[in-house]
Amino acid sequence: MSGHNRWTKIKRKKEAMGATKGALFTKLIREVTVAARNGGGDPDHNARLRSAILAAREANMPNDTITRAIKKGTGELEGVSYEELVYEGYGPGGVAFVLEILTDNKNRTAGDVRAIFTKGGGSMATTGSVAFQFDRKGVIPVKKGPSEEQVMEMALDAGAEDVLADGDGGFEVRTDPGSVMQVHKALEKLGVGAPRLQFIPKTTVQVGGETAEKVLRLVENLEDNDDVQHVHANFEIPDEELAQIESRA
Repeated sequence: MSGHNRWTKIKRKKEAMGATKGALFTKLIREVTVAARNGGGDPDHNARLRSAILAAREANMPNDTITRAIKKGTGELEGVSYEELVYEGYGPGGVAFVLEILTDNKNRTAGDVRAIFTKGGGSMATTGSVAFQFDRKGVIPVKKGPSEEQVMEMALDAGAEDVLADGDGGFEVRTDPGSVMQVHKALEKLGVGAPRLQFIPKTTVQVGGETAEKVLRLVENLEDNDDVQHVHANFEIPDEELAQIESRA
């Protein structure tokens, strides 16, 4: 289990419980709206929308809020037009970053994100200079309960590529992007979370000490920006050190 994955899981728990829930809702609403705009308002025929709705429900977003976001995407209600972008950069210790962006003002967002990187000891990079270090994959979390053998058999039969233990008794199923929804449906009886697409690093960079703290601070500051939907990075932090950092947070 990489330190980044574990840290991301810790962050999700904090978001679901804490003061950042409003910011999380903002990001989820944007994703629902853009998914509906690009692929239509029927989640049965729009895999991205189905995934976005499941993520919103997982965060306990009210159904009427989800419905309004869909209608804004389909044009039934007036809404903001968001542009989808991918930013790339490097952080302390040579850690590679890929950011998924949804913005209504790309000049503002570019300036804000560049400033966050600079302040955090990193820098923006040119398009394509970082992303090649990652693979785009579908990721399906399977909740604690079923055995690894059971998850592996069902997942591979449905077209998944790999199954990894998540460190908490559950599993992470990885697929190619085009298979994520069919695999998710096949695993629903086991108890699954919302599927998502991620940039998975091909190799990782281990960081520790002051560098690890700087990297995590940079991740937090990027995630706090409203226009940054998702932060992907290739760092790893030893679990013991990550636990120490968390205890001091």
